[in-house]
Amino acid sequence: MSTDYQRARVLLGARLRELRTEAGLTVRELAARCGWAPSKVSKLENGKQTATPTDLGLWAAGVGRPESAAELRGRLAGLESTYRSWRRQLAGGHRAVQDALGAQHEKTTVFRGFSAAVIPGIFQTPEYARSVLSRYAELHGVTRDVEAGVASRIRRQEGLYRSGRRYRVVVAEAALHARICSRAVLADQLDRLMSVNGLSSVELGVIPLMADVRLATGDDFWIHDDRLVIAETWHTEMWLDSAEDIALYGKVWDGLADGAVTGRAAHSVIARVRSAIGF
Repeated sequence: MSTDYQRARVLLGARLRELRTEAGLTVRELAARCGWAPSKVSKLENGKQTATPTDLGLWAAGVGRPESAAELRGRLAGLESTYRSWRRQLAGGHRAVQDALGAQHEKTTVFRGFSAAVIPGIFQTPEYARSVLSRYAELHGVTRDVEAGVASRIRRQEGLYRSGRRYRVVVAEAALHARICSRAVLADQLDRLMSVNGLSSVELGVIPLMADVRLATGDDFWIHDDRLVIAETWHTEMWLDSAEDIALYGKVWDGLADGAVTGRAAHSVIARVRSAIGF
């Protein structure tokens, strides 16, 4: 979990505790009013659990301050607009998640992206995308709507052929080897990757396994122009728009790109991995 996300959750918990103590209630007394176990009150106050809007409404009513529900929900909305839990996002289906990314894609001219473990979505074949989304759907227990998510993801690839768009993407070689799909699907995906490497809109870098690097690879992220970073962890997706965060991720991208090979050298790395698969 992101340290910033946890800090924001702790701050919300502190405000909840403040409201409870101002009301002169013990943990057990508030839990009884809300119909919860006392442990839930403790977890919310200590930032160990993320409140839902319903939780916050019950809390406000329980402490005798129903008017504070709007404030608490505003704090939660601010937290979740930046740190977007995969579990909560996927509750609305995969298409909704992919469409939200597509909306940001439409606003962007220059993309700087990094992927450590899988081939980036903007270059994926439908079969590879289906395998990737299906695996993560199983992880988070949301297996419906995968096909609609695949279709939405593939539609974004139209941007590769639009005048004025530029995609500067760095991929770790490990992503080329990842058997998150069948060998046949991976072989087709690597063929696709070699073909997009020749597009005028694409600058593809591959960090070879034995390359000397300034920075070790980490979580995947995309920088949209100089206005937004979308970064992924197992738990959450972060939408960061502060100048400080954007500058930091720009430095990270530059450091990763320094260890990458491009052009024909990148093509050779992909071709070598593709040859080892067969087919």
